[in-house]
Amino acid sequence: MTFIPNWEEFEKSAEMLYLRDPVNTRYSMKYSHSKGVFSVKITDNKKCLQYKTEVQQDVRKIDKFISNLIRHMASDDN
Repeated sequence: MTFIPNWEEFEKSAEMLYLRDPVNTRYSMKYSHSKGVFSVKITDNKKCLQYKTEVQQDVRKIDKFISNLIRHMASDDN
């Protein structure tokens, strides 16, 4: 598992991971209240990318990215 420290790099890598294998790609999100950390993990069973943040603005970026990812997953282009 690879933690990526930069949001832009994570977003780009996660999008490439999804486009390579859209059928097997999945994501999960977790919030740890005691630590105040929000983490996102995306994997295709071969490669796993992780990103974590404590910043509220990054959570908004994650929400926007996940919305776009779900839109791709639900479209008929696959």
